[in-house]
Amino acid sequence: MSVRGLFETHLTVADLRRSVSFYRDVVGLPVALEVPERGAAFLWIGKAGQAMLGLWSIGSAPMGMHLHIAFDMSLADVLAAPERLRAQGIQPLSFFGEPANEPSVIGWMPAAAIYFRDPDGHMLEYLAMLDGPARPELGIVPWSQQSE
Repeated sequence: MSVRGLFETHLTVADLRRSVSFYRDVVGLPVALEVPERGAAFLWIGKAGQAMLGLWSIGSAPMGMHLHIAFDMSLADVLAAPERLRAQGIQPLSFFGEPANEPSVIGWMPAAAIYFRDPDGHMLEYLAMLDGPARPELGIVPWSQQSE
């Protein structure tokens, strides 16, 4: 047996409606199913039936855990993401969680990634694998510094 990929992941959220709007309107995931009586919603990642995100309401209790999800994107989309996120009032972040105007390059993978937080503080990542060999000696640098 071998795992081919991740089919689904789930997050707890403080306000289900707000989070559904965020993942639908900002992240761009289509809603697959909303189950208000269970405080849940499911959104497709990629094509319907390919992968899914489940959102589960935890009511008004304070949350003590923040989780992370990385979405596989094209390089063009990752490069365009900082401007698109800012246009929607969302702060793009570097690998190190600092405000960023460009993706970070993760040399050991190699990949380009931009990060941002959802309304509940979960860290989201748009990631594109890069062509070419891994470059662990590069470390993690801004996109504009990868060729130096």
